[in-house]
Amino acid sequence: MYAIIKSGGKQYKAEQGRWLDLELLHAEEGSTVEFPVLMVVNGEETKVGTPQLESAAVVGKILKAEQKGKKQVSFKYRPKKGYQRKVGHRQRYTRVMIEDIRLG
Repeated sequence: MYAIIKSGGKQYKAEQGRWLDLELLHAEEGSTVEFPVLMVVNGEETKVGTPQLESAAVVGKILKAEQKGKKQVSFKYRPKKGYQRKVGHRQRYTRVMIEDIRLG
């Protein structure tokens, strides 16, 4: 059984017992969070919300409140003009362990 959840404007596939790296959530380590559910697949049965399933919820526990991803380097230059620009970025994430997918 898995569910499609929405967090930070993005959609993620959540399965019980697995962890997800989500956009930074402002919560403490060890606290529980609840996510809105867009779709649930349970074997042959599929339930789709319009836009959300009101009777379903996904509960997760925050493992790491803030961690950083790999560094992304952006480099721009104009040939023969003497223009160079190098910028780095590291996205911040929250790691969440999916504990339960509730229906009804």
